[in-house]
Amino acid sequence: MEQYNILLLCGGDGSEHDISLVSASYIEKQLKTFPEFNVIKVIIHRDMWVDEGGNQCNLSHNQKLYFKDDREKTVPVDYVIPCIHGVPGETGDIQSLLEMVSLPYLGCGSEASKLCFNKISTKLWLSAIGIPNTPFNFIDTDSEENLKNAHEFFRRYGSIFVKAASQGSSVGCYKVTDESLLDEYIRKAFSYSNDVLLEQAVRPRELEVAAYECNGELIVTNPGEIITPNNDFYTFEEKYDSASKSTTIVEADLPESIKLKIREYAKRAFRVLKLKDLSRIDFFLVGEEEILLNEINTFPGMTPISMFPKMLENHGENMASFLHDAVVRAVNRK
Repeated sequence: MEQYNILLLCGGDGSEHDISLVSASYIEKQLKTFPEFNVIKVIIHRDMWVDEGGNQCNLSHNQKLYFKDDREKTVPVDYVIPCIHGVPGETGDIQSLLEMVSLPYLGCGSEASKLCFNKISTKLWLSAIGIPNTPFNFIDTDSEENLKNAHEFFRRYGSIFVKAASQGSSVGCYKVTDESLLDEYIRKAFSYSNDVLLEQAVRPRELEVAAYECNGELIVTNPGEIITPNNDFYTFEEKYDSASKSTTIVEADLPESIKLKIREYAKRAFRVLKLKDLSRIDFFLVGEEEILLNEINTFPGMTPISMFPKMLENHGENMASFLHDAVVRAVNRK
């Protein structure tokens, strides 16, 4: 039986470090159901790569792991799973490194990752290819002129979201209903990102689909639904806190026409934005039939309460089999 050494990268120095570790544990459990997979878990933290034994290591151009305190020890790597939410996993940085050393990996490429991690570039692409999304504007500084434009945008809609452009999982996102607080929230958002997105606040149903490639086919599940207390903003805490009062429904009760349109938009976005392997694509349903694509997560959460694995399995797939297929297909293409 052919053996595969799989480098499972997790952690990172972003705000989602701890969530990444939980996701990595879930993925590791799935991979270990296959005896041919040897999983090497490495945590990235404070600019260091450290294995589970506490040994510092690094990935060389010859596709091997080298260890700082044991220069004689090397481990060849066949495949990488960059299970890092936010920086530097979903930003395209890790993917660029892996592409430079010609290592196959799970997930979207460096360009698609960077594009989708930036909320502004995502919306510009979606608008260009005709996929509806919420009305928006953006600013690159908190200059007097930009703040004036932000206030005009607020008055147009009465309630808006102020979002750090390049952050994940609701980090640096603020709902503004009081204009006197707008400047404060804009400056808070700038502490997380160089650009800030201004977006009309809507009162939607929050829907999500899992989009993934299996056996060479792009599959998009029926939408799941997130129901938050009082239909409020789905904050970082609501997503991951054990005391969360939000409810997740793996398959939402929707008319078939709405399900079909959401799946069509998801497939179009996946293909045109050059996504790969997997993503979770989030939508708003406003009223009875207005569908808006909210955001694309190029490496969705894989915690026990995460929607991507739940929706994949509800669709009839098996998460372990999905990972096995991704590894074998990619390694055999090397």
